[in-house]
Amino acid sequence: MLLASLSEEQKSRIAYPAWSIERMQWSYLPGERAGLALRNMKGNQRKLALALLASGLSRRANIQALAIMSLENILRETLRLDRFNSEYYFITIFGSPTGPNPWAWRFEGHHISVNCLMVDGDIAVTPNFLGANPACILEGPASGFRVLAAEEDRARQLLLSLDPLRRSLVLIGDSAPLDVLTKWQPRVEPDAPTGLPLSRMNEEQGKLLLRLLRVYTSRMPPEMSDAYWEKMDNDGMGNIHFAWAGPIESGKPHYYRLHGPGFLIEYDNVQNDANHIHTVWRDFRNDWGEDILKEHYAHFHRDVL
Repeated sequence: MLLASLSEEQKSRIAYPAWSIERMQWSYLPGERAGLALRNMKGNQRKLALALLASGLSRRANIQALAIMSLENILRETLRLDRFNSEYYFITIFGSPTGPNPWAWRFEGHHISVNCLMVDGDIAVTPNFLGANPACILEGPASGFRVLAAEEDRARQLLLSLDPLRRSLVLIGDSAPLDVLTKWQPRVEPDAPTGLPLSRMNEEQGKLLLRLLRVYTSRMPPEMSDAYWEKMDNDGMGNIHFAWAGPIESGKPHYYRLHGPGFLIEYDNVQNDANHIHTVWRDFRNDWGEDILKEHYAHFHRDVL
């Protein structure tokens, strides 16, 4: 257990009250964070910290997260800035993992923000952010490696499968925004969806949209992914909209979003000559576990409601 391995000084940095406002102060920018950095842990403590990260991700997403961290070393060598470092990632724990009450943890640093809340056997896993700079390594022994390849390729495959009329409905702008529009907002409110709904796609196009959606839902462990997929199905898959901004051609700045009744996924690849990806997955109802917390209080703490 990570907490048991820490000194009192380390615990004072990593531990926050369960309901601290800090839990919603998230970011994907480089720089200092609340919590305890990997670089301030001993070897066995780092292993436990990375095991905690792995517990909130699927195997594929955990490999992506570790690869994203390794890209920091490329940035440090290229830009000669010490703030880019594969050990400059922070763990924060909110509440007590050993008690009966809800508790949460966050693993965060440049281009990674993984947030998990545990309550009554349920787990909430959003906001979830993964980014990559460079999106494609351009030189050296790892030349051509792309951490978030499926996030880009499956979306473009869907776009190119559309006939001219459907594609005209998907395209919402000639140029892409400089970043995901929601950035690091604590909460995201649903707005009117833009683009083309799955209900207006043919069978093959609908399959491609769901295949793209799986890229994001499969960031969590399989049992959690299946439960989330069932929830989206209950909301109506036909209501999921796909929208794209920017050129269609590979290598050009572009942006897309998947917008369902209960969630928003954004992808942006504009910076550094369209070689710098940001992706974020938000849940309108259950970011920070708000939905399952309401249910918890309704059953066990009616006096708090």
